[in-house]
Amino acid sequence: MDMLSSLGDGFAIALTWQNIGLALLGCFLGTIMGALPGLGPSNGVAILIPLAFTLGLGPTASLILLTSVYYGAMYGGRISSILLNIPGDEPAMMTCLDGYPMAQQGRAGEALTLSGIASFVGAFFATWGLILLAPQLVKVALLFGPAEYFALFALAFATLGGVSSTNQAKSAFAAMLGLGLAMIGVDTQTGVPRFTYGEVHLYDGIDFLVAIVGLFALSEVFIFLEHRHGSADAAGKKIVVGRLTPSWSVLKKCTPTMLRSTVLGFLAGVLPGAGASLGSFIAYSMEKKLVDRDGTFGKGDPRGVAAPEAGNNAAAGGALVPMLALGVPGSGTTAVLLAVLLALNITPGPLLFQNNPDVVWGLIAALFIANFMLLAMNIPMVGLFTRVLMVPPRILMPVVAMVSFVGIYGISGSSFDLMVMVGFGVLGWVLRKFDVPLVPVILGTLLGNQMENNLRRAVTISNGDWTTLVDSALSIGLWTVAVVGFLLPIFVGGMVRRRMRRAGDEEGSIRD
Repeated sequence: MDMLSSLGDGFAIALTWQNIGLALLGCFLGTIMGALPGLGPSNGVAILIPLAFTLGLGPTASLILLTSVYYGAMYGGRISSILLNIPGDEPAMMTCLDGYPMAQQGRAGEALTLSGIASFVGAFFATWGLILLAPQLVKVALLFGPAEYFALFALAFATLGGVSSTNQAKSAFAAMLGLGLAMIGVDTQTGVPRFTYGEVHLYDGIDFLVAIVGLFALSEVFIFLEHRHGSADAAGKKIVVGRLTPSWSVLKKCTPTMLRSTVLGFLAGVLPGAGASLGSFIAYSMEKKLVDRDGTFGKGDPRGVAAPEAGNNAAAGGALVPMLALGVPGSGTTAVLLAVLLALNITPGPLLFQNNPDVVWGLIAALFIANFMLLAMNIPMVGLFTRVLMVPPRILMPVVAMVSFVGIYGISGSSFDLMVMVGFGVLGWVLRKFDVPLVPVILGTLLGNQMENNLRRAVTISNGDWTTLVDSALSIGLWTVAVVGFLLPIFVGGMVRRRMRRAGDEEGSIRD
């Protein structure tokens, strides 16, 4: 009952004209960013962080805007997958398998509407999961001491490469690079500058918002400059949406699929590092095993669209659970949202529900509102969002660059930060060339100092005895999960990626 009264307070906070307007804006911009191939949710949120700060929004309003963008981008990723066979982001890859064949059969509108409904179901029930699970996780988190927190951060780094990661060694390298960047600045315990090379601007360390916008948004611009691909306008002319509403029989057939995929996706999202890619892959694979008796998956089966969409949107909600309750992001985009919370002087973790209940419950209420908005917006406005795919990248990319520069300068007023942002843009471009994931770099910059402080605190309390790190059953459990989470993708990840590739190849050969 207490939970429902807290949710009621949240709705009282979220249902102001300003917050509803921000949710609407976030949903609209998020859907567009999700629909544009290559941008995706983490880039979408990163690009709009400067806007939230430049507008001088409070913590709740900023989070409402950015999580609406997050949910909107998860919805939008399906548009280019279904119409162009180009996934807007990684989780939307599985939607291509049946979405694009449906579009080729003249059922694009039906596929888009069905995926919108599946996204709504996944996100709606995941938000209830967040309400039920996060406060329980907080009770467990209050048992954590410095040694357990250090193990928890190590777990986040060990698992964030994820099952879909190309290479665990590259993920580990990216995490170490991030931790190295976090060491820049004045040491909090001794007051000694580290790695600042006499540059006064670096005494405060690197601003993680500058790092995020550089790594995600600017590197996208540099990649465009390198390739100069103008293919989006050529493909855009051929788009035909067709009838919008799927029949009742199709909806009835897809309902069990959506519910099963929601549960699987939510569980994948709650696991640190698994995220929406794994959610959509598991949901699709499970449905194929369960219901594909006639071999229709990959040839335009509506259930093949509903499963990954419900799965990846449920995973997006699930990823917020560890982020809010433990301060450990469950996905790349929640790592970016974690940076926003830290920049607003709000510490995510067990005490967030006690110290900032207005922020948490206002955010959860806003997720419900954003969900209904997205459902109402996505079905009638499908035609408008498909036209977005015709915007040539040569117009889009300068806009992304301009928003990044103006926004970061608006936050800090420092030209040094702009140079650092360009540096991070180049670094992001180089890392992407070598297929090194960017999220562990961000996570290292975000959590590095907390990780170091907890390690020092644990060792100081135990008078220099390092065995304190594996003293309690909780820390041993966390270390075990970290080791398994790091090693498992090495053995299982190759198999998962091969299956994803095989599914894509089969679908390509069927269409040819």
